[in-house]
Amino acid sequence: MAPIRAAVVTVSDMGYAGEREDISGPLVASTLRDMGCEVLVATIVPDEREVIEKVLLKLAHVSGVDLVVTTGGTGPTPRDVTPEATEAVIERRMPGLAEVLRSEGYRKTPMAVISRGVAGICGRTLIVNLPGSPKAVREGMAVLVPILPHAIRMLRGVDTEHPAAVGAEALNG
Repeated sequence: MAPIRAAVVTVSDMGYAGEREDISGPLVASTLRDMGCEVLVATIVPDEREVIEKVLLKLAHVSGVDLVVTTGGTGPTPRDVTPEATEAVIERRMPGLAEVLRSEGYRKTPMAVISRGVAGICGRTLIVNLPGSPKAVREGMAVLVPILPHAIRMLRGVDTEHPAAVGAEALNG
């Protein structure tokens, strides 16, 4: 399989304004590169729903990346709108990814359950929201690394067949 083409979007007003160093975005990018992905885009955007939506759509439909991982903007504060922007552009949700990220995060800290991150498909691009803290990014990427290659193969239309279940012959005959 060709390498996964990926993009990283950090959502942070302070990062966008140059008032805070972006640690989480480069951490996502580094982890993706370590798993063999080509990180084609790494950018920082403000916590503005319309801006986030526009960037996600451009990455999915113009840049043609297989995967977009966002970091930041998933909490309950009034400026945290990454999940709403993501939901506006995805056509199909992948709730299991967001659920496992929260569930595994909860094993480390109860605060993981306040992340409102979502995951879904825009065209042929998987978009996954991670929280903004470097600790949450490390933990979230550890969960995603074994899942992403198979998910992307399926989105590309490769490995879509499932092996026959044991005893399936009995159901068919």
